[in-house]
Amino acid sequence: MRQHLALLVDNKPGVLTHVAGLLSRRAINIEYINAGYTEDADVTRINIVVTVEDRWELDQAVFQLAKLIDVIKVVTLDDNPFVSYELAMIKVLYKTAKERMDLSNLAELFHAKIVDVGKNSLMLRLTGTEEHVEALLQMLDEYTILEIARTGQISLSRGETAVKGVQIL
Repeated sequence: MRQHLALLVDNKPGVLTHVAGLLSRRAINIEYINAGYTEDADVTRINIVVTVEDRWELDQAVFQLAKLIDVIKVVTLDDNPFVSYELAMIKVLYKTAKERMDLSNLAELFHAKIVDVGKNSLMLRLTGTEEHVEALLQMLDEYTILEIARTGQISLSRGETAVKGVQIL
C-alpha cells in the first residue's frame, strides 16, 4: 500500500541520509522523497511516499523514524485529508512548425507552461496530481521526449492544522 509521510526535521547536514537509510534498512521502497525549507529556518520538511505491505510495517517505520535524534515529528498524511502535487519538466523534440503548434495546444489543454523553446525542442512545466502528469506523458507518447525531471509528490494536510500541530497517538 502506498503511504504519504511528512517529517519535520532539524535543518542539518545528513538528516535526509539517515531517514532514507532507516527506510532502506527496513526494506521499504521509497517512491518519492524530497526536502525543503519550512516557515522556520531551523526546520526542514521531508515529504516521502513509500510502499509498504501493511499498516503494521508502516507504524513500525514511523516509530523508528520518530526515534531519530534530528527528527522533530513524523505524520502519516493518509490518516486525514491532504492535497498532493508534483512538478514535472518535460523536454520534447519537434520537427515541424505544425508539431510545435500541436505541442503548444497540448500544453494549453493540460494547463502546462512552455518555459523554453529551441530550434527543434521545447520544454514544458506542469504542476498537478500524479495522474495529471501521467496523462500528459501518455499524450506525448507520439513525440520524442528528450528529457524528464519530476519532483515527486509534495503534500500538505487540509484544513487549519499544520503538521507541527498534529497530535500523535
